[in-house]
Amino acid sequence: MRFRHELVYDAPPAEVFAMLADPAFREAACTAQDVISAEVTLERSGDGFTLTIDQQQRTDDLPSFAKAFAGDSTQAIQREEWPDQHGGSLRIDAPGKPSSVAGSITLSPEGTGTREVVELELRIKVPLIGGKLERLLAEKITAGMDAEHEVGVAYLRNTTGEK
Repeated sequence: MRFRHELVYDAPPAEVFAMLADPAFREAACTAQDVISAEVTLERSGDGFTLTIDQQQRTDDLPSFAKAFAGDSTQAIQREEWPDQHGGSLRIDAPGKPSSVAGSITLSPEGTGTREVVELELRIKVPLIGGKLERLLAEKITAGMDAEHEVGVAYLRNTTGEK
C-alpha cells in the first residue's frame, strides 16, 4: 500500500530540520503519541543525522482482529537517515511481525514555511486481512505524524519567540 502524508510548518526548512534533529523534540513527540516507552538515539554526522526510536506502542484502540495480530502492545523501531536538511529515508520495523514500512521524508520551502512530505510503502504479509491491517497501520502512522506536528508547531513557536 502506498502512503503519503503532508505537513506544513510556519518556519523555514533549516529550522524544521533542526527541530527534527533535536532528541528532546523527538522525546516530546513520543510522549504526545502516548507510547508506553520510547528510547531515542540521535547521532549527528556531517550535515545530517541518524535517528532511532525504539518504542513500545499501545494496541488497546485496535479492533479485535488486529489486536490478535499485534498483541497487547507492539514494538516499533523507527529509523531515519538524513544526509542533509532536504530529506532522508524512513523505515519502521516491528520485530516478529510480517510487516515492512519504508520510504522517504522530504522538506521543501513553501512560502515562508516548510512542507514535510512522507511517502511510504506499507506491507503486511498476512493472508486475507493484510489489506485491512495495512489501512489500520496507515491510520496509526497518520495519527502519530499529526501528534508530532502539533508538538512541532509549539516547539517552533517557542524557539522562534512567536506568540
